[in-house]
Parts: sequence; C-alpha cells; structure tokens
Amino acid sequence: MEATSKLDIHFLSVANVDRCLSLIELLAGHPAGIGLSSLAERLDLPLSGVHRLLGALIARGYVRQDPTSHLYEFTLRFAAMGFRFLDACHLPDAAQGVLDALARDTGDYCRLALVQDGNLTWVARAQGATQALRYDPPMGRPVALHATASGKAWLASLVEEDALRIVYAQGFPVPRNMQNHVFGRHLIRTVDALRQQLAIARSRGHAVAAEEGEPGIVAMAVVFRDTGRPGGAVIGTVSVAGPVQRLDPARYAGIAVRLHRAGASLAEIWPLRRRQTAGQATPG
Repeated sequence: MEATSKLDIHFLSVANVDRCLSLIELLAGHPAGIGLSSLAERLDLPLSGVHRLLGALIARGYVRQDPTSHLYEFTLRFAAMGFRFLDACHLPDAAQGVLDALARDTGDYCRLALVQDGNLTWVARAQGATQALRYDPPMGRPVALHATASGKAWLASLVEEDALRIVYAQGFPVPRNMQNHVFGRHLIRTVDALRQQLAIARSRGHAVAAEEGEPGIVAMAVVFRDTGRPGGAVIGTVSVAGPVQRLDPARYAGIAVRLHRAGASLAEIWPLRRRQTAGQATPG
C-alpha cells in the first residue's frame, strides 16, 4: 500500500509539472495578460487547479496579476533567466558582432537561431533597416520550419525522411502552436512542394522564403556548422529578412554571399565559445 501511495504521488507530481509548463507556454503567448477562466478553458483544467498553479508562480515571482484588470501576465523574471543562460553560453558576445556587421551590410533585419531538441530557437538579432519600412518581429515567436528561410535551410541539411518527420511532428501545413498566426500567400501546403523547396535550398546552399511565414516579408538563410568537431553538425542558422518591396530577387545573390560569409564567421567562433564555456566550468 505504501509503495502504491508513493507511485501515485510521483505520477501526480509529474502531471502537475506538465500542467504548469503548459500554463507557462500559454501565458507566454499573451503578453498583455489573460484571465483565469480563459486559462482554465484553454488548458482544459478546473479553475481551482489553474488558480493553485498561478499562485505558485506568483509566489516565486514569475507571474503577476494586474490589480485593475485582474489578468495574469509574466513578470520579467523569465526573460532575465533566459538572458542569464545566453550570457553563460557566450552567445551575445560571440555572435552579436557578426549579426551587427551583416545588418549593416544588408540594411535589413538579421537573426541567429540555434538547433535544439529537434527545432530552432531564435537567440540573437540585429536591425539594419534605417528607413521607415522595417521588419521587427518578436523574438519569442515559434519558428515554423517549413515556412521560414531558417527552417528550410536547416531542414535541407537533414536526410529528407528526418526533415519531413520533424515538419509533421510540428504540424503541417500549420504548426499546432501557431493556429492564430497569419501566414503569407505562398505558404507551402503540400509535401511535394516542400520536397521541391528543400531540394532547391540544397542545390543553392541557401534557403529563401518569400511571403511564406508572413505576408509581405522575404527572408534568406544559411546554416552554420560546428567545424571544431568531427562530422561538423549543424549548430544553427543565420538569416536576413525584410519587406518584399526592398528585399527583391535582384538582391538575392549579393545577400547570399554575405550570409555565407557570416555563417563562416559563426562556425569559426563556435569552437572558441565551447572552450570558453568548458574553461569556466573547470574548477581552479
């Protein structure tokens, strides 16, 4: 009986962790705040259970309730924790100079994404646009792999079977966590079209997404690899994006050259970053 009780407690704890993570992910998509009943409805949980989870997050300083609207929202503690992690990885110092130079050269928005757990995550950016027409997307937005230049560049580096499996696991043609996102008119909607786009990206050495992830936006991207280790696994992507009025096909060749140059610089930086991190982790 005692063993059974301990097992039940273990499963209850795991379930609560899972619910809490789902709550955190949902809150992240509502920076202006969201009400208790809406949270409970979307999570398919009782009000009392969601209220207890929110209470725990509030007690730890991760969530606050607006005293006027009574909506729940993140504090800046999650953001601060993310920045501490990036600082520990030396990502800002190592990559920001490369991104800044690329943004200056292209006059458009540049981003760095890293491969982690079968997906891409945006980790750094630089804005090169000085005109009124600018592209400035939120860094916290999920990466729709088949609809973005960064996603297609990474998928093209994989075995096709693995690439398709990852895309379908994310949700195709619309990722499950982006149901309310407005995609562009050229969003890839068939597996044959996706295969064709990945083949083109492989042959060119870079990927292009023209009004796919978003209306009116064009992006180009390349992967960069860990040249300091055997096999040179893909670490991440570097991309340039901007309004279709400015980033037209006549500029593609020039931007591709600059992207490959930036990718090569990031590949050189990565082994140094790893050694720095390892050195900090070694006592004495």
